[in-house]
Amino acid sequence: MNNINWMDEILERRDEFIADLQKLIQIPSVKTEQGTKKAPFGTHVKDALDYMLLLGEKDGFTIKNTGNVAGHLEMGSGDGLIGVLCHVDVVPAGDGWTREPFGGELESGKIFGRGAIDDKGPTIAAYYAMKIVKELGIPLEKRVRMIIGTDEESDWQCVERYFESEEMPDIGFAPDADFPIIFAEKGIADVQITLSLPVPGEAAVTMIAFEAGKRYNMVPDFARASLLIDQNHTLFLQNYTEYINKANLEGHYHIQNGVVVLELKGTSVHAMEPDFGQNAALMLAKFLSNQRLDAASIAYIDFMKRYFDGDTRGRALEIAATDLEMGDVTVNAAIFRYEKGKSAQIGVNVRYPASFSFNEEIQKLKKRIQKEKAELSVISNSEPHYVHPDDPFIETLKRVYEDETGKKAVLLSIGGGTYARALKTGVAFGALFPGRPDVAHQKDEYAFIGDLFQAAAIYARTIVELAGKKEKE
Repeated sequence: MNNINWMDEILERRDEFIADLQKLIQIPSVKTEQGTKKAPFGTHVKDALDYMLLLGEKDGFTIKNTGNVAGHLEMGSGDGLIGVLCHVDVVPAGDGWTREPFGGELESGKIFGRGAIDDKGPTIAAYYAMKIVKELGIPLEKRVRMIIGTDEESDWQCVERYFESEEMPDIGFAPDADFPIIFAEKGIADVQITLSLPVPGEAAVTMIAFEAGKRYNMVPDFARASLLIDQNHTLFLQNYTEYINKANLEGHYHIQNGVVVLELKGTSVHAMEPDFGQNAALMLAKFLSNQRLDAASIAYIDFMKRYFDGDTRGRALEIAATDLEMGDVTVNAAIFRYEKGKSAQIGVNVRYPASFSFNEEIQKLKKRIQKEKAELSVISNSEPHYVHPDDPFIETLKRVYEDETGKKAVLLSIGGGTYARALKTGVAFGALFPGRPDVAHQKDEYAFIGDLFQAAAIYARTIVELAGKKEKE
């Protein structure tokens, strides 16, 4: 099948491709918490799932809806199963767009809209790859199944539910990250530290509350501290103003019912590399550490600073490690909740390579911080995902990518997590090409239409290489 020009096949269907993608983008498929049995993650999310299933039914694929949270489209026959894992849910649009977030507008070779690159554009690219292989009547000796999730941006309940009753593919790829090939993904664990603090006692400044962060997988971009100041209010607020000005930070304060409330903004980034952001909680703690706080507040702020300030590699926690293929252990101090006399907690996201003995190291860490009257509990842990670089599956993807693009297929390792880790043998494979900006989750999200066409061509040839009947020598 090397004589097929896959890009020409895609371009023959370009108008249909674009129209189908626009319709999918126009569905505002953001998960809602108020789901129903017919629409567990909200009606719009289910609409997006139904859209893909109806598209598949129209084009002659075998379709199945699994509990209204996932579904699949399948073609081919045989015992073997190739999986293509996509998702149709998207993160909220947010503010600041210059275009309609769910419009699917075309301009200068780009298609704009939430989900354009994550993951509706790549989903349609993979769909058209399957559609073309089917329409060309290419004989397959294995089945090819597109598995469609609806909860990838949140809790992955969709794939968990799907694989409770459905077959695990032998091999597969997720078109939901970067080209060339992501063969390794770090382990991702959320842990919570709970501190037992001394009695607050009398002090010039008493901290009533401290809060920052909402999600483990993001650097907190906002922090707030509520304080009772016994004396020298004016001097305290002058010091705070000087601190934020000197550090070039955005901060404010106000007084409410006699309580001084300090607020500070940072820069949020994904937890896979916390150094790219500014942790608002740690910056506010740096100011508070130099104030005459009560004993309980001092203990909480001191713990924050000693273990997390300027340290995203777990050195102070004594869990620092690195791996030649997968890189460093990373630590993101993500969620902070302190309430005077009631609770003091810190939520931490830990990402670690396959060579890191997570369970063993966490048990050691638990014992170490017990000496500081702190307890650690593991909220969740998704183990590292790794496919050996010499696996024939990887070799096939490399060959296809290099032949279709003329560029070297470099293997990548990431700190994030894709649907590939839901498979026993799976990788992330596009659809963002090297050198393109990653605008997923950002305002004015877009994808280059030409890139999606090329991704579809790559996926079509990949499907044939993996599932097509082999010519006898």
